[in-house]
Amino acid sequence: MQQNINTNSRPSELKITDMRIATVSNWPLLRIDTNQGIYGLGEVRDGATKTYALMLKSRLLGENPCDVDRLFRKIKQFGNHGRQGGGVSGIEMALMDLAGKAYDVPVYQLLGGKFRDTIRIYCDSPSLKDPLAMGNCLKERMNRGFTFLKMDAGLQLCRGIPGTIQAPAGMLTARGVAHPFTHIHITEKGLEVICQYVETVRGIIGYEIPVAVDHIGRIGLQDSILLARALGKYRLAWLEDLIPWQYTEQYVRLSTACETPICTGEDIYLKEGFMDLLKARAVAVIHPDLVTAGGIMETKKIGDLAQAYQISMAMHNAGSPISMMANVHCAAATENFIALEHHSVDLKWWEDLVDGIAKPIVQNGFITVPNTPGLGISLNEDAVKEHLNPEDPGYFQPTTEWDKEHAFDWIWS
Repeated sequence: MQQNINTNSRPSELKITDMRIATVSNWPLLRIDTNQGIYGLGEVRDGATKTYALMLKSRLLGENPCDVDRLFRKIKQFGNHGRQGGGVSGIEMALMDLAGKAYDVPVYQLLGGKFRDTIRIYCDSPSLKDPLAMGNCLKERMNRGFTFLKMDAGLQLCRGIPGTIQAPAGMLTARGVAHPFTHIHITEKGLEVICQYVETVRGIIGYEIPVAVDHIGRIGLQDSILLARALGKYRLAWLEDLIPWQYTEQYVRLSTACETPICTGEDIYLKEGFMDLLKARAVAVIHPDLVTAGGIMETKKIGDLAQAYQISMAMHNAGSPISMMANVHCAAATENFIALEHHSVDLKWWEDLVDGIAKPIVQNGFITVPNTPGLGISLNEDAVKEHLNPEDPGYFQPTTEWDKEHAFDWIWS
């Protein structure tokens, strides 16, 4: 009978022995090793520091990675909104991968099963000032089978055109100033420039396919309303991140003042961070980024919470195939899911980073949900080494300096 038993892993005896990082492009890829030879893959959010994950290593060594929820609750206090959620989220992703491998089931099964076998992918596009170039770029994506699109259309289209933008000196290039405090305004001429751009693109791609708009610029509520109303006739899928996600009341005013769906959420950490927006029904679509939001299980909970308020969930993703597949499993298990972003459609070597899954990973605008254990992928060591970030060239080098760190982590006395 021994031949019928899976002896690759004994889940009750599984222990975390190490955590290491290899940075590809601006993606810190994370590997959690165990005492039974299986490992879990995760990813810190694009543009974040690997330190967000490594600082938690001492809190995980010796633990059973299958206790995903308990370990998540242990470390989630060390995450926050934006890129600061990347460490906790990447670790949770690797724990889920490990748990799936240990129990010989795909991650979506750990979430309660799947609602769909394939995941609709929407592709972001490069920011192009020429509307003909943008329209042709999107048309090319349609020819490749994508059935959902996104483009940039905002203040960047008005740069260099006199009479389109009104702004205090230096504010257009200032960083770290929230939208309500920039006092940047769009003129009627500026609105015409943006509308003509979108109209030209629509003329090329037609109206049958959904197209969302992002990177609008740091304008305040009143100008956001003006722009949203002006763009209403082009029937966009959504307008994304018009104002900071924290301003729930402003999102309510924006959503009720226009007909175009409003979307936000890529920088929100944990389901509690979405609560005010959802309760107020301030947006039509939430857009969590799994490697900020808290990982796979937390993003599934966010989707379920949104569904209770009759709000749909799209998924923001600008990462490697590791985070892509984590999103695929989450999307499969979330009923109110719309579409998952692919930010590296034009990066030729992107899918070379992983093995164990059919290639091309995206086929006719969809990814098939793998039925193999964990995330359903393994690393292609040669490809990862070839594309290591030259500023951080180590391939899963030892991180023993993070093995021990004493701190009283309790958040109460």
